[in-house]
Amino acid sequence: MENTKKNFISWPVLAMMGFVTVIGFEDIMYNFKNQGMGVITSWVIMMILYVAPYSLMVGQLGSIFNSEGGGLSSWIRGTNNEFLGYFTAWTYWAASIPYVVDTAQSVIVGFGWAFTGDYKFQANMPNSEFTLLTFIVFIAFIFVQRHLSNSMEVLSTIGGIAMFAMTVLFIIMSVTGLMKSGGHMATQPMNIHTIIPKFDLKYLTTIGLLIYAINGCELIAPYVTQLKKPKTEFPKAMLTLVLMTTFLTIFGSFSLGIFFDANNLPNDLKMNGDYYAFQALGQQYGVGNLFMYIYAWTAVIYMCARLAVLLDAMTRMLISDTGKKYMPKFLRKTNNAGLPVNGYLLTTVLSGFIMLLGVFLPEMNDIFNWLLNLNGIISPGVTCWVFYAFMRVRKNSHKFQSDYTFIKNDKLAYSFGLFLLVVTAIATVFSIAPQDVAAYSGTWWYELSINIIAVIILIGLGAILPLIRKREEKYGDAFDHIQWTIMISLTIVAIVSIVWLGGTNYSAKIALISLIACTCLLLLWLVGRRKPITSKQ
Repeated sequence: MENTKKNFISWPVLAMMGFVTVIGFEDIMYNFKNQGMGVITSWVIMMILYVAPYSLMVGQLGSIFNSEGGGLSSWIRGTNNEFLGYFTAWTYWAASIPYVVDTAQSVIVGFGWAFTGDYKFQANMPNSEFTLLTFIVFIAFIFVQRHLSNSMEVLSTIGGIAMFAMTVLFIIMSVTGLMKSGGHMATQPMNIHTIIPKFDLKYLTTIGLLIYAINGCELIAPYVTQLKKPKTEFPKAMLTLVLMTTFLTIFGSFSLGIFFDANNLPNDLKMNGDYYAFQALGQQYGVGNLFMYIYAWTAVIYMCARLAVLLDAMTRMLISDTGKKYMPKFLRKTNNAGLPVNGYLLTTVLSGFIMLLGVFLPEMNDIFNWLLNLNGIISPGVTCWVFYAFMRVRKNSHKFQSDYTFIKNDKLAYSFGLFLLVVTAIATVFSIAPQDVAAYSGTWWYELSINIIAVIILIGLGAILPLIRKREEKYGDAFDHIQWTIMISLTIVAIVSIVWLGGTNYSAKIALISLIACTCLLLLWLVGRRKPITSKQ
C-alpha cells in the first residue's frame, strides 16, 4: 500500500502531461500554414464539435475502466474481445512511431535555434546528418526513460507550464503591440471573410492535421490508476485540458496573423514558424532575439517532455494489457525494473524505417513536412478506436457503470460517437494526399507512395505478430538461427540498395521498395512453412 501511495499523481499534473502530448504552439503554426487565418473558424468548430465531446468521452471511458492499465486497448478489449484489444494497442503504438520521430526532429530544430539564433543550422544540414541526429536523440531518450523513472513527471510539469506561459505571453504581447501600432496587422484585409476558410478539396486534405494537433488525450489513460480518486479526478484533468487547448489554438492563431501575412507565408513555416514568431515579437519590442531564445529553450524542454511521455506511455499501452495470446513473448520481456526492453528495441527499429523512407526527399524541410503530414494520416485513423469504444459502451450502458457520464441519453451520446467516428475516418482518407509539394510532381508521387507503404508496414506488422506468437506456442521459439540470419540479411540488403540509389530517382526507389515488400511477404510465407530444428512440447 505504501508503494501505491508514493506513485500517486495529482490531476493537475495529469492534465499537464496530457497537454504536452496533445497541443503545442507549433501545432498552431502547422495548421496556420495550411489554412491561413481561416483556421480560426476551423478551431472554433473543432473545439465545440470535436475536442470537447472527444475529451469528455475519454473521461467517461477512463472512469469506467479505472482499474485497467492499458488505456485504449483495455477499453476495446472490455467492450469487444481480446483480439481487438490487442490490435488496438498495436495500431495505437504504431501510430506513435511517426509522432516520436517528428518530436525528436523538433528537438533538433529547437537546439539549432537555441544555440545559433537562426534557421541556418538546420537549413544547411544534409538530410543524412539530420536523420542521424534524429536517431541519436531518439536513442538518448530511450536511455533517459529507462534510467530516470521520474523524468516524465518532472519534464512534463516544467515543460507544460513553461510552454503554456510562453504562449500566453506571446498572445498578450502580440495584442498589446497591435494596439500600440494602431491596429496594423500583417494579414490584410482583416475582416470576417478572412477568417472563413474555403471549404474545398484541399481543405479536406488538411482536416487530418487539425485532428492530429488536438488528439492524444487518451494516451495518458494508462496513468489513471496512479490518481488517488481516478473516477472523479480523471474527468477534471480532461476538462482542464480542453480549456487550455481552446485558449491556445484560437487566440494563438489570431496572434500569428499580426506578424505573418496569411496570404504569403514562408515555405519553412511549419519547421521554423514558431521561432520566427517570437523573433518578430522581440523586434517589435526592441529587445532583439531575447524572446526567441527564451522560447527556444522552452521548446527544447517541452519537446523533451513530450518525447519522454510518448516513449513510456506508448510502450506501456502495447505491452501492459495486450494479452499473452497475441503478443510474442520476446516483446513482453521486461528487465529487473519492469521496463519492456524489447518493446523499446522494436520502437527504435521501426523509427529507423520511417526515417529511411524520408531521407531521400529533396530538402530537410521536405522531410519535416512529410513526416508531419504522415502523422495527419495515421494518428486520426487510430483515434477512430476511441469513438468506437465509446459507442460500444453507450450501446450497452447497463453493463458499463461509471460515476461520470457524458450525456445521460444513450442514443444521443451514441450519435455523437458515430458522428466523430465518421468525421475522423473521412479526414484520414483525404490526408493520404501529399501536401506542401507541387501536385503530381515526382516528389508528390514519391510521398504518396511512402505514405501508403508506411501505413501498410506499421499497421500490417500488427497482424503478423499473432502468427509469430502461434509459432512460439508450437515450437518454443518462433524462428531458428538460420531463419533469423536470412531475414536480417534481407533487411540489410534492402537498406543498402535503397541508399545506393540516392538522388531523386523516385520511380526506381518506389519500384525497389515494392519489390522488397513482395520478397519479404514471400519469405514470410516460406519461413512459416518451415519448422525449427528443435521444438518444445
